[in-house]
Amino acid sequence: MKNIFTVLSLLCVIFCTSAFAQDDMMSMLDAETPKQKEYAKNAFKSSRVINCHSMEMIAKKSLDFRILHRFGNIKPGLYDMFGLDQATMRIGFDYGLGKNLTVGAGRSTLNKEIDGFVKYRIVWQGVNGGSPISVVLIAGSTLKTIRFSDPTRKNYFTSRLGYYYQVIVGRKFNENFTLQLTPTLVHRNIIEKKDDSNDIYAVSVGGRYKVTKRLAVLADYSQIMNGYPAKFNQNPLSLGVDIETGGHVFQLHVSNTRGLNERAFITETTNDFFKGNMFFGFNLSRMF
Repeated sequence: MKNIFTVLSLLCVIFCTSAFAQDDMMSMLDAETPKQKEYAKNAFKSSRVINCHSMEMIAKKSLDFRILHRFGNIKPGLYDMFGLDQATMRIGFDYGLGKNLTVGAGRSTLNKEIDGFVKYRIVWQGVNGGSPISVVLIAGSTLKTIRFSDPTRKNYFTSRLGYYYQVIVGRKFNENFTLQLTPTLVHRNIIEKKDDSNDIYAVSVGGRYKVTKRLAVLADYSQIMNGYPAKFNQNPLSLGVDIETGGHVFQLHVSNTRGLNERAFITETTNDFFKGNMFFGFNLSRMF
């Protein structure tokens, strides 16, 4: 009996020693194995804030079908059903060529305008280390296909073109709050007056605050920096809410601009938001 007890004691010591040694070995392996980098995700639930591009990208091999709808001015009131009798819209497709590369194209009813863009993320905000911000570069172009109304002007194809270039610098501060800053250059090939500038510089600010699991409030605003274009003397401001419904992101908003691409809403806004000249609208995003 005594020998059996001795053997059992010896086996227990060997087992415990082996277990501790194994734990030490696993700790060493964990310390030596580099942790996989983590990145900030879902800073915005869409690749757009409201009007402006957001720092969010379309996932690789994913297609985002987008409908942007803007009704008429609500100020005339009941006669126009607070703008519901009038509407402009844009239908577009954004596709993720890679995790850091998105391309997109769309067509707006306003000025019968076609637009396209390339969006590339050069810095992705890290989690628990890495970069504290994300940086995204965007280049886009627009083409007006509406017939020229001025018969005295020659109708060159190049006169219909516009271009825009942006740098988005953004940060997701926590699970609820995201803020981004976007310096922008818009170039117009044709201008209204000779003393008008072909190049318009602006700085846009966009933000999102998550209220519940499926509801968030958003805002974006663009400040023109080098003088307003002829006939257009307001800065675009939009306020809205995001509602997640399964595979859709449904957004309701009010805005003082009818434009649905950067060239249009930055350089062609005439309505004063704070005097009640605003448009109700919605954006619908469906991911495939």
